[in-house]
Amino acid sequence: MYYTNKFISILFVLALTVHHYHHQIECHRTDGLHKFYQSKLAANQTSNVNSKASSYKIGFGIGDITGPAAEINMMGYAKIGQDTKGIHMRLYSRAVIIADQTGSRICYVNVDLASTTQIVKILVIEQLEKLFGIGVYGHENVMIGATHTHSGPGGYFQYLLYIITQEGYINNSITAITEGIVKSISDAHYNLRPGQLTYNKGELLDTSVNRSPASYIMNPNMSVQSMDYIIINLFKDKAIDTNGTLMGIIDWFAVHGTSMNNTNKLISSDNKGYAAMRYEEDYNGRLRIGKGPFVAIFAQANEGDSSPNTKGARCLDTGLPCDFIHGTCNNKNELCVASGPGKDMFESTKIIGERQYEKAKELAKETGELVQGRIRYVYQNINMTERTVNLDNNTMVKTCAAALGYSFAAGTSDGEGAQFFQQGTKLGDESKFFDFIRNIITKPSEEILECQKPKAVLLPVGEMKFPYQWTPEIMPTQMFEIGDLVLVGLPAEFTTMSGRRIREDIEKIYEDSGRKVHVILSGLVNSYSNYVTTYEEYQLQRYEGGSTLFGQYTLHAYRDQFKNLAKSLTSGETVSLGPKLPNFIKTEISLKPGVLYDWPISKYFGEVLTDALEQYYAGSRVKVKFCGANPRNNLHLEGTFLTVERLKNGTQWEVQATDAHWETMFIWNRNSTLLGTSEVTVMWDIPLDVEPGTYRIRYFGDSKSLRQKIEPFVGETRPFQVRSLSEFENEIYSFVKRFDLSQKGSFPSWK
Repeated sequence: MYYTNKFISILFVLALTVHHYHHQIECHRTDGLHKFYQSKLAANQTSNVNSKASSYKIGFGIGDITGPAAEINMMGYAKIGQDTKGIHMRLYSRAVIIADQTGSRICYVNVDLASTTQIVKILVIEQLEKLFGIGVYGHENVMIGATHTHSGPGGYFQYLLYIITQEGYINNSITAITEGIVKSISDAHYNLRPGQLTYNKGELLDTSVNRSPASYIMNPNMSVQSMDYIIINLFKDKAIDTNGTLMGIIDWFAVHGTSMNNTNKLISSDNKGYAAMRYEEDYNGRLRIGKGPFVAIFAQANEGDSSPNTKGARCLDTGLPCDFIHGTCNNKNELCVASGPGKDMFESTKIIGERQYEKAKELAKETGELVQGRIRYVYQNINMTERTVNLDNNTMVKTCAAALGYSFAAGTSDGEGAQFFQQGTKLGDESKFFDFIRNIITKPSEEILECQKPKAVLLPVGEMKFPYQWTPEIMPTQMFEIGDLVLVGLPAEFTTMSGRRIREDIEKIYEDSGRKVHVILSGLVNSYSNYVTTYEEYQLQRYEGGSTLFGQYTLHAYRDQFKNLAKSLTSGETVSLGPKLPNFIKTEISLKPGVLYDWPISKYFGEVLTDALEQYYAGSRVKVKFCGANPRNNLHLEGTFLTVERLKNGTQWEVQATDAHWETMFIWNRNSTLLGTSEVTVMWDIPLDVEPGTYRIRYFGDSKSLRQKIEPFVGETRPFQVRSLSEFENEIYSFVKRFDLSQKGSFPSWK
């Protein structure tokens, strides 16, 4: 498992809103109350906004980045066999551009991915420079963050560690991502118009827990008894243009995208995607998911130890809490599993997303603090290996070449790791067997073993260069200043306390310069380098510490760097761009074969194998099956693999839902790889408020012949009737009345 969990939202309405959340640590309690203080940033366009009062020009955009829906290992849990086989919710890139009156501009992008990657940012900037010219949108003023969903196809990294389970680089995965991001930025650019921003504060409950309380209480003055709340940071931005139109919102909140667990194989944007979908439906209508014009961005913060699985970690065999330090049950990590508030992962995703959505809506109604002032930005690449830092006691320390510990392999209660590993394994606790296997691959140097103490090094990835680099060394660091708002781009998963220390450092730099600012932390930005814990958390070597690549002083190095960037912004002094980011795109290895061919065998593509029933009621499920073809033949970006349609006026079919809607599922199953046969199942959970009438379901596929020619086809069910719940109740009542069953106590008499 490479990643973990995070909440924020920007509303562009005439205001920019920012939320701060207080997050209650789960200290072996089951009360489920988890509190956050939230700041909200919003940009609005309202009737009482005029062009003279407009502080900025603001534009939003959205683009489809849904990658291959079949046979590609998902990025997040690093679980072999968790390969895509359909779609529950599509993935999107959402962008906002803000420009001040001098023309200085910044672009913030939030993508439904496990993480942003260096190669994605490089390719996006290359395309933007072709579209708009050099100097308009570059590495310095474009920041790309991720929601951290663990349910999207992988293969879009350039470093080997992160694409092993995907069998290497997946071209159509990264193409879908880069094209969708560029589209969202381009749309935002052409949608720029005068508007204002506001921010405010709020409180959110029952949405996240700390999954490593044993590590958290290692920090000074922290204990299970005394530290009930963890400040996490939620900012909501709201934007409104001069005509009074709400343009969009941005909301930052720290909670992992792991409501969908590692048994899921359907592409999903997880809890943050659900929150964004709900918010956008309110303004765009149900039929315009992913189309704008209103855009809701629910972004990540410092979510390193923050989980949506609010019921906490329990042993599957006994139901008791897992071992506090090691995260095991009878010494087995696979038996320690955390669960969310719902009856299953789908309901948990909806509940956690709904809570973020509802809080964002609540804050949007409040009057926020108007954001005004200049827009500035600073960016610098740094080499995180052997970076020296002067501690408060004047001791010089340095970071290390990257390494992953035994605890990394143990995984977390959000997603178990490999058997025979457990969290909390330190130097001296290693297995001779696994050390022997490790040494066959790459024997770690004495220098890295010494530098990484007390980590028990399992993979010295910083010294592993075959067939090319396994993890990054050069990391991008970035900050935006929008009036009195400061947005910090964190290129890793920072824990709650790590992020807090970064924020406090930056606040102090600004205070020393005579300014009070609101610091927003945005996680998984521009690159990915696993985790960043505090020095104290690192000593325990739970999963997060074992995944802190550059050693126990990693946070010290980042704190030093972000203080330097903050000083640059407050003083106006420029900084160098630093070392150039590497680009391995031409040397990437892919062992994943493409689609060989599709063959229906005695059937035709799109043929209905299981048809719809004649009649359904609201609240029931329609399940149909078609003779299918591999979805990798055509990703249907900005389109859909399915539609649910209603007959209007007896002649015209009108789309009611697509594969982007929560109530639909598109499921692909391979029958035979050798013969090239497959089936597609489409499920539609009929909403309770459905409009009664005649419906049908259509499936849009593309087949590849033996000659490698790809041709589209369509499958279509027979028309079926959908009736409302009130009609169902009337029928039951008539049945009861006819047989007088209510008098015998068989049915309640509700009419």
